[in-house]
Amino acid sequence: MTTATLDAFLGSYSERGDELRVAVSAVVRQLSLTAVKVRNTINQGALGKAFAGSHSKNAAGDTQKELDILADDMFIEAMRQSPVAVYGSEELEHPALLDPRAPLALAIDPLDGSSNIDTNVSIGTIFSILPVAGEPVSEPGASFFQKGDAQLAAGFFIYGPQLALVLTLGSGTHIFVFSSRLGTFVQAYESIVIADRAHEFAVNAANYRHWDEAVRLYVDDCLKGTEGPRGRDFNMRWIASLVAETYRILVRSGVFLYPGDRRKGYGEGRIRLIYEANPIAFLIEQAGGAATDTASRILDLMPRSMHQRVPLVFGSAREVARIGRYHTEPSNIGERAPLFSNRGLFRA
Repeated sequence: MTTATLDAFLGSYSERGDELRVAVSAVVRQLSLTAVKVRNTINQGALGKAFAGSHSKNAAGDTQKELDILADDMFIEAMRQSPVAVYGSEELEHPALLDPRAPLALAIDPLDGSSNIDTNVSIGTIFSILPVAGEPVSEPGASFFQKGDAQLAAGFFIYGPQLALVLTLGSGTHIFVFSSRLGTFVQAYESIVIADRAHEFAVNAANYRHWDEAVRLYVDDCLKGTEGPRGRDFNMRWIASLVAETYRILVRSGVFLYPGDRRKGYGEGRIRLIYEANPIAFLIEQAGGAATDTASRILDLMPRSMHQRVPLVFGSAREVARIGRYHTEPSNIGERAPLFSNRGLFRA
């Protein structure tokens, strides 16, 4: 374990004086300061005013909690003090123009997993830092219509037993844990690598009846364990908190699936591409894993709208590739001959 602080890490990253690197470092510093304030608010729990209740639907169609709005207000205010030209959020219908001459755009889910607030499950903040499209900025939304490969940095804060920051600046994925004694984030994992072999998968099995055949067959095969075509046992996990699922996979491998399904409004999945799937995919790839929409690489997708949704599969590169083959070339999966001749475990 290293003892490098986040500030020292960012200082090393920006020491050459490159304008964009200096700006990215400044934004990450402001985000980290704000995350500590958000964590302190969360720690008040039901005793705090921010847990008072829910609002209407946000721009992405989800029910807003009071804490969602408070977190968004805190982060946008912090970005007004940072080199951020435009701020795009799950809680805002349209991106906000902050400083048209600044070099960066920030896309953020201020409080991921907020449906878990009342049940004391880990929640978080997901962010993506992009270069602006054109300076000075005249059309705020344009900066977000770039492939995920254009990201300069991405990460998330997780408000759990520890306050942690998972961060990539394009060279590895690093985990920092907030030290109350030092009053700063300290590096806990340097250039973390996702193990290639997965023994856990995360999926909401309650949606089984709505999935495409390929997803059902993949899950069936995992659940059959040592007696099935995979030849080994798997554990199934589902926290319903994207940051918590991602953190677990980074630390101990596995795979996450949120496919599209046949329910109304779920045909293209439910994870937002710009401020959820893209930053998570960047982090996962920088840790040696993979992230797809079940078939195509997430970071190759061109966004069509600010709140666009996509199916999302990520984790161990080998397991993600296998899931892709269930969708695109099922007859070439060696253990199944043929794949579709075997009835699913959950079916009569």
